Amino acid sequence: MFELHASKVGNLKNDVLSGLTVALALVPEAVAFAFVAGVEPLVGLYAAFMVGLITSIFGGRPGMISGATGAMAVVMVSLVAIHGVEYLFACVVLTGILQILAGIFKLGKFIRLVPHPVMLGFVNGLAIVIFLAQLGQFKVTNEAGELEWMMGTQLYTMAGLIVLTMAIIHFLPKLTKAVPSSLVAIVVVTILVQSLGLDARTVVDFVRDMTNDPSASIAGGLPQFAIPNVPFNLETLKVIFPFAIVLAAIGLIESLLTLTLIDELTGTRGRGNRECIAQGASNAVNGFFGGMGGCAMIGQSMINVNSGGRGRASGITAALALLGFILFASGLIEIIPLAALVGVMFIVVIGTFEWSSFRILGKVPKADAFVIVLVSGVTVATDLAVAVVVGVIVSALVFAWEHAKHVNVKRTVDEQGSTVYEVHGPLFFGSISNFLEQFDVSNDSDDVIVEFKNSRVADHSAIEAIDTLAERYIASGKTMHLRHLNSECKQLLTKAGSLVEINVIEDPEYHIATDELA
Repeated sequence: MFELHASKVGNLKNDVLSGLTVALALVPEAVAFAFVAGVEPLVGLYAAFMVGLITSIFGGRPGMISGATGAMAVVMVSLVAIHGVEYLFACVVLTGILQILAGIFKLGKFIRLVPHPVMLGFVNGLAIVIFLAQLGQFKVTNEAGELEWMMGTQLYTMAGLIVLTMAIIHFLPKLTKAVPSSLVAIVVVTILVQSLGLDARTVVDFVRDMTNDPSASIAGGLPQFAIPNVPFNLETLKVIFPFAIVLAAIGLIESLLTLTLIDELTGTRGRGNRECIAQGASNAVNGFFGGMGGCAMIGQSMINVNSGGRGRASGITAALALLGFILFASGLIEIIPLAALVGVMFIVVIGTFEWSSFRILGKVPKADAFVIVLVSGVTVATDLAVAVVVGVIVSALVFAWEHAKHVNVKRTVDEQGSTVYEVHGPLFFGSISNFLEQFDVSNDSDDVIVEFKNSRVADHSAIEAIDTLAERYIASGKTMHLRHLNSECKQLLTKAGSLVEINVIEDPEYHIATDELA
């Protein structure tokens, strides 16, 4: 799906170097998402460290990067604004518990229900979101303390450094793959800016603009354990539970979709349920150590994979390096030009967007093309989780509508003078109306046979439709026989009583969907 410089073979050196690259890109992202959530920058940085470390060690997808994310931050902001940050920490703990339960009950398997058009819309919308997020780096604080767009020399310098960064990332792998091209680009651009004294915004400028504090820094100490300072009663649960449900769902959907994308890119397969448990554990820990929680980050995961990171060491390195920045090297990280990080993210955008979708839009069914565009648009307008849910629902409705047309009934008369109806196609909630309309109860003989050999009874609505048909023949004083009907239907067809005869000898052994088959 993605055309990136991605090797499918990993090694420790590549993991460590790609982890360092990811850590550099995590700093402004974590600060920005903390600002969105209405909390201090260190709350976002601590979250990126703890979520990244725990999921890298225990998660189901080596090489995938997790941290504080914007989709979860936009949900948190109202909770923080109304009730304060301590309620956020309690909510994050509950979010983690819910995600752990999802993994224990093996709900991760349902990510397989996401259709391919939804996946295409997901990655396209995500690429657009990442691109739009970078535009905020082109704003500076004016004398009135308000953000405004760059102009003049500063803008041209920013654009030139971005182009240089992207050029290094693109062309360096053609010369050597000994070190990640993204890391080289960041180092080269930083040295260039510092040695020439260029007027370029740096990481510390961004932090100070976000916090509106001219002395702000990413420096800090180790996260401290503390039980959230909230009343442990039913009222608190009523406040945080709705937020926790939404956060858990968003976090798992984004994480499992990112896992699927990384699987496709690396040619390997992650373990969804294990990832659910790891994401939950990381969020639960976050709540007790002053972090805002998070989930998988597609942008940083793509940087990692593109830089050669395949194993758990890449995510562990990224998390530990981020903590090292906070504790010991904040001064060095704060001088990195934002243009270098924006250039890295622009490369991610180019690699993430499914450009072939433009070519296939006119070749795939119109419904699939609509879903691709719809999911992309909803992703940009709302968030990724909502877009995926909308896409799955629309795809399911289209599927139901199309298959509702495929049920047809052939009417014949056998040698004994009985009316025989042969049902062809799936019988389910969407096709029952069409099914019932094809029977002529008043003009049929007194003995009617309905043959299900070429039909599949899929759900309870179908069973009720068969029962309704039986009642119509009973009301007309006629006998209806059902042949080749699955056993579940036999047990539930009670209204027709003894006048409904079922062929039990030739009936096949198959089942309506159960948990055992899931």
